[in-house]
Amino acid sequence: MGHFPNNYGTAFNSSCAVFLFEREKLVMKKVIVIGCPGSGKSTFARQLHRLTKLPLCHLDLLYWNADRTTVEKSVFMERLQAVMAEDAWIIDGNYASTMELRLDASDTVFFLDYPLDICLGGLKSRKGKSRADMPWIEQEDDEEFIDFVRRYPSESRPEVLVLLAKYTDKQVFVFSSREAADSFLKKIAEK
Repeated sequence: MGHFPNNYGTAFNSSCAVFLFEREKLVMKKVIVIGCPGSGKSTFARQLHRLTKLPLCHLDLLYWNADRTTVEKSVFMERLQAVMAEDAWIIDGNYASTMELRLDASDTVFFLDYPLDICLGGLKSRKGKSRADMPWIEQEDDEEFIDFVRRYPSESRPEVLVLLAKYTDKQVFVFSSREAADSFLKKIAEK
């Protein structure tokens, strides 16, 4: 997995973000942000978008309707493939059914690998708030979704790690805390 020193500067152009490190250069053109629901993927992706100017796509907006129904799978795939056909992007979201497709097309991966209690707290903190990445305001707990989040460390996370190990040609950043992710973004902003 990619690892880069902390001392770096940045340069931007219209189709990619270039980060200059002491000894290595990181070019981000096609980025995915993944992690357990509630980890803050959308927040991280928005901040990365603001700093890099790469176009941002939230998978939830491709998949969900405002009335909490989903689009047909073929419609979702058509929308996702249209985004992925672009020259540059940040795609925020897990969606295991398309993760390998997105991973294969990406050059950079940010995996927010936070403890379960942080993710459950993230779910609670967004209740009742309008979000740019979701077509409705969550007003109540969704017990089925909370159960999925509780199972994420034992069921979904191992699958993500297997996929990441398969794609050794990708630049992969794994953050185990919000502080680590925030520090990364702060260092980008300072340059």
